[in-house]
Amino acid sequence: MTVQNEKDWKDIIHRCFRCGYCKFTHDYSDFNCPSYKKFRFETYSTGGRLWLTFGVINGDIEWSEGIANVLYACPTCGNCMENCRFEKFNFMLVDFIEVARAEANKNGFCPENQKFLLERTTNESYFNPYAEKNSDNEDLKRKYELPDEAEWVYFIGCTSNYRQKDLRDATLRFLKKAGIDFTLIDEHCCTSPLLRTGQLSPVKDFMNYNIQKIKESGAKKVITSCAGCYRTLKFDFVKHGVDHNLELYHTSELVLQLLKEDKLKFKSEFRKTVTYHDPCHLGRHSGIYEEPREVYKKIPGINLVEMKRNRENAWCCGAGGGVKIGYPEWSIEISKERLEEAKQTGATVVSSTCPFCRTNLSDANNAFDMGFEVLDLVEIIDQLDYEVIK
Repeated sequence: MTVQNEKDWKDIIHRCFRCGYCKFTHDYSDFNCPSYKKFRFETYSTGGRLWLTFGVINGDIEWSEGIANVLYACPTCGNCMENCRFEKFNFMLVDFIEVARAEANKNGFCPENQKFLLERTTNESYFNPYAEKNSDNEDLKRKYELPDEAEWVYFIGCTSNYRQKDLRDATLRFLKKAGIDFTLIDEHCCTSPLLRTGQLSPVKDFMNYNIQKIKESGAKKVITSCAGCYRTLKFDFVKHGVDHNLELYHTSELVLQLLKEDKLKFKSEFRKTVTYHDPCHLGRHSGIYEEPREVYKKIPGINLVEMKRNRENAWCCGAGGGVKIGYPEWSIEISKERLEEAKQTGATVVSSTCPFCRTNLSDANNAFDMGFEVLDLVEIIDQLDYEVIK
C-alpha cells in the first residue's frame, strides 16, 4: 500500500490512533515505547503522534512549540512498527513521524537543539553534526597506504570519524589485514541526523556529493561500521531519488561472509560474557539481526547471552531520532534501562554494531557507574589474533 491520496493517509492515521496495541510488547506490563513509558500520556505514543499530526494537517489545530516537542520526543526506534498489527501500513509509521517533523520544520517549529544539526552540518568548515573541522581523510589514506581508486569505499561516518575513533581505527585495521581493496573519500554527513529531524533542505545535495565522491574512486561496493549510515545509504538515498547502484555492506556482513568462505580464522579466545545490543537502524530499520550474532558465536571462548528484549523487540539505546541532542538527560535514562537489562544476563561486556549506540551506552555506563565494558563487535575482533587466508 502506498499513500497516494488524502483518503489513504487519513484512513491509516484513523486506524492507528484507534488501536494503541504498539505501546506494549510481550505483555501489558512491559512497555516497548521509550517515549510512552517516559511521559505516560497517549499523545506520546505513535498513535497519539499520528492523531496530533492528523489534527494539524486537517486544520483542526495549529502548529506550536508544544506540538513540535511531542513529535520530536521520540527516538524513532521503530518498535511500534514491529508490534503494529496492520500489515498494510505498519512499515510506514516512523516515516509518518519523520514527515510530520519535516512539516513542523517548514512551519518554523523545529526545536532549537535540533536546529544545531542543520547549522553544523551545512557549515563549510564542518559538514558534520559535531562541529568538528571536516576531515578529508587524506591523513588516514596515507597512514594505511590506501589507493585513490579501489573496489570498495569504507564510509566511516561522522560518529566514528569524530567521536569513536577507536572503532574507526579497528575497522581500518581489519579491512587492511583482510586484504580488502578499499579506499576512503572526502565524505560529508550521510544526512541521517537531518532526515530524522525533518531538516531536509540540503539532504539531496549531500547525498549526490557523497555518491559522486564514491564514483570518482571507481568503487562499486561500500562498507560502513555505522548502522545509521548503512540505513541511510541503503534505503533513504533511494527514497529521495538518489539511485546509486552500489552494493552496501555493514561490517558484520563482510566479516560473516569471510568466515563462511573460510577466509578468516580466529586463532585466539575472547573469554568474556557478552550481551549484544541490536541497533535500531541495523535491526528494525534494516532487518539485520542474525549476522552479527553469527559472528559473535564464531569467536572462540566467548559466552554470548541474550537480554530479555532482543532482535525486533530490543530496547532502544536512546540516542536516535535527534533525542541525544534534543533531550540528552532522557537519552541517558533510556540507555540506563538497557544496561540494567544487560546486568540481569550476567554479562560483563555490552557490545553493539553501531557507533552511536556505543556512544550512548558508554555515556550511561559512565554516568551511572554500571561497570560494563562497552565495545563494538569490530573492536572485539581487533583484540583477537586471527588469520586471513587469501
